[in-house]
Amino acid sequence: MHNLKLLVNKNTHAATFSSLYNYYTHCLSSLYFLSYTNQNSKPPNLSIISIYNIPPFAFYLLLILTSKSKSKSKSNTKCSVIDFSSVTFFCKLKFSVKMVSGQSVGVIGGTTEKTHRLRWWRVHDNGGVSSTLSFLFVSFMVFSSIGFLYTYMVYKNNSNNSLGCQEDSEGSWGIGVFYGDSPFSLKPIEAMNIWENRSAAWPVANPIVTCGSVTDSGFPSNFVADPFLYVQGDALFLFFETKNSMTMQGDIGVARSIDNGASWEQMGIALDEDWHLSYPYVFDYDGQIYMMPEGSQKGDLRLYKAVEFPLKWKLEKIILKRPLIDSFIMKYESKYWLFGSDHSRIGTKKNGELELWYSNTPLGPWKPHKKNPVYNTDKNSGARNGGRPFVYNGNVYRLGQDDGETYGKRVRVFKIEVLTPYKYREIEVDLGFEKPTKGRNAWNGARSHHLDVQQLRSGRWIAVSDGDRTPSGDLSHRYIIGCMLIVAAGSLVFLMGMMLGFVRCIVPLSWCPHNIKKRSDAFLVWERSSLLSSKLRQYCSQLNRVSSVLRCKMNPKTSLGRFAFVVILIGSIGLMCIGIGYIFGGSGGREPYVVDNHYSQFTMLAMTYDARLWNLKWYIQHYSQCPSVREIVVIWNKGMPPDPTDFESAVPVRIRVEEKNSLNNRFKIDPLIKTKAVLELDDDIMMSCDYIERGFKVWRENPERLVGFYPRLVNGAGPLTYRAEKHARKFNGYNMILTGAAFMDNRMAFSRYWSEEAKAGREVVDEFFNCEDVLMNFLYANATPSRASVEYVRPAWTFDTSKLSGVAISENTQSHYQVRSKCLEKFTELYGGLSDRKVDFKRRKDGWDL
Repeated sequence: MHNLKLLVNKNTHAATFSSLYNYYTHCLSSLYFLSYTNQNSKPPNLSIISIYNIPPFAFYLLLILTSKSKSKSKSNTKCSVIDFSSVTFFCKLKFSVKMVSGQSVGVIGGTTEKTHRLRWWRVHDNGGVSSTLSFLFVSFMVFSSIGFLYTYMVYKNNSNNSLGCQEDSEGSWGIGVFYGDSPFSLKPIEAMNIWENRSAAWPVANPIVTCGSVTDSGFPSNFVADPFLYVQGDALFLFFETKNSMTMQGDIGVARSIDNGASWEQMGIALDEDWHLSYPYVFDYDGQIYMMPEGSQKGDLRLYKAVEFPLKWKLEKIILKRPLIDSFIMKYESKYWLFGSDHSRIGTKKNGELELWYSNTPLGPWKPHKKNPVYNTDKNSGARNGGRPFVYNGNVYRLGQDDGETYGKRVRVFKIEVLTPYKYREIEVDLGFEKPTKGRNAWNGARSHHLDVQQLRSGRWIAVSDGDRTPSGDLSHRYIIGCMLIVAAGSLVFLMGMMLGFVRCIVPLSWCPHNIKKRSDAFLVWERSSLLSSKLRQYCSQLNRVSSVLRCKMNPKTSLGRFAFVVILIGSIGLMCIGIGYIFGGSGGREPYVVDNHYSQFTMLAMTYDARLWNLKWYIQHYSQCPSVREIVVIWNKGMPPDPTDFESAVPVRIRVEEKNSLNNRFKIDPLIKTKAVLELDDDIMMSCDYIERGFKVWRENPERLVGFYPRLVNGAGPLTYRAEKHARKFNGYNMILTGAAFMDNRMAFSRYWSEEAKAGREVVDEFFNCEDVLMNFLYANATPSRASVEYVRPAWTFDTSKLSGVAISENTQSHYQVRSKCLEKFTELYGGLSDRKVDFKRRKDGWDL
């Protein structure tokens, strides 16, 4: 149904009134006549104007009043919108309105086929389809280019070129190892201080098996989960679910360890079927090794026997024609008991159901418990199994999953008190697991749903557990939010088009039902009397009015219009970038970098005093969340030391109070440091955890060198001059790394610094209260036979928090550099020069030394 909309210039409405009014009444008369002609009846002898109550003076008055209502507009072009939605009409006589900005309005009518087929995009103004589509196309190309450039610049390092470890909707599960004197005192492997020299893991840290280690062995994997141990002599075999990156289904992988779980050799795929497999419960019976994996997609529960352990298995028997999930078999008193969940039954509460079966042998036949299902309750109850049951101090314990907040949130432990064919009772006990404190930066920060605890021949207990840094459905959630933000950005672009005049019609009138070319008389009668049709016409008319009102209110030629345009432009770009971040930016957690399939940890050291306490609090809160940080040691040089509990930290904080205020304390030998690597980082330096992790990886690959973030170059004939980083960039090389932000081997570096050879250098440091980092570089260069004694890692950004607190140690840069120049001269006399130790930027393959 056509809504007659006219853009009227206040200076020309009188000149155009006659043609407007004549044309309007002509269309109404035509409609009136045709409506009765189609009904084969004679129209009454009434004036069409009186029928619609639109006398000429009212029509003219409406034009004047509507035009004058906008006379106070600040726009250069005074405009008003006239919407005659109350007098819309059916008419096979099509019309077009030719509108020219700043000129009078002309109305043209006709009954030709050309005008009959006229559509909204044939309107001859800036709001036509040619300009609208051109604007939208250009906007799409511009914003797509911005989005592509932003994605490349920010997330290019997030791309994964390997076949495995792709983002998966089920999560990014990994497997960790734990030790303890009992099943209720388990600690992660990093707490055991186990060192692995081959992979520069000092100490080894969880996770110990990941999608990366499986993929590197030739079996692409997106994640690993559901670990089960099998102990055979001094060797440990680990069976686990690995999601194949090619088939996107679960297979059963196996790894072996001969050092009690410190390192694992990937052996391959133990079991691969045409359906999804998981939960590989492995056990002994009658001198044979059996595996009972979950394969509920097949609709039954199958038992496999090892033919050539651990890689070759054969189907022994289908022990139950029920699609049980996460099942295990255990012997209790004189019977074998099968625990599992069946989610296929009507009325079953998912992840809240548990059934029991019993038999004289693991091969069956199996009889159901009289009270099956023994659980059919909330999913946070722990009803679904979460690993192998274990026996401790004569009691049997069952592990269950708490799936309340998210799938696989945590493992709960239940002590079985009664187990008979007629009764089952268990009570929950505390497992004693320490909860992760680093959130998504921890490999198991979001959830852990499986645990297998076994006792070694030494009497020590070992456990394997899976974990994920993101909750269930995180990938889908991020994609939905990202797409919604991008759509919102597109809406703002459409709004800009309306402001600029490229988009003038939100809902084209040709989309309405009245524009159908062929309509029956019944349809005409229905449309004329339909309330829904009337409401639809009114709604479309109001929507189309928005464009004109917006152009009048926020003309880009005015200050308000320009401000609104800039805000909308910035908002659309911001929403698009945030949306891209949700889609391509990963889970938001900071992940450590692996070296030879092993992770490790380091200790952070910060030297400070009472006036810089504000910096220190921010420092500890930020860096304690970095994945590989084990402990933060604060070297307190002056003033009343703070209480470690005053800091908001995810790792232990230790305050080491020094008797003398000396910069030499930075490298003091500390036997309480448990890690080989230390990061000396000034308390006023802030940077991303990702770049800290990059520096740690480079150090693990070059543990005999200083690895840091601030390069310097000392060159030329004497007298030597200390210069900023620009000098190193100018000569494309560096031979010194400032130890105010550097990784080092604490035992090797600190022993060198406090050797008798370095005594004269330490005295210079105390004399100038400066240059302790310069001295360390000279000592490294003097003790390193190779050309390179330093490595550089470039951070994307750094922030000096002392600029905010006003307590910078070296506030006068010029005098600070002069003192350091004197140090260069003295240290060169004592330990030799650094000029021959220059290394180039862009030397390493990782691309982090640009």
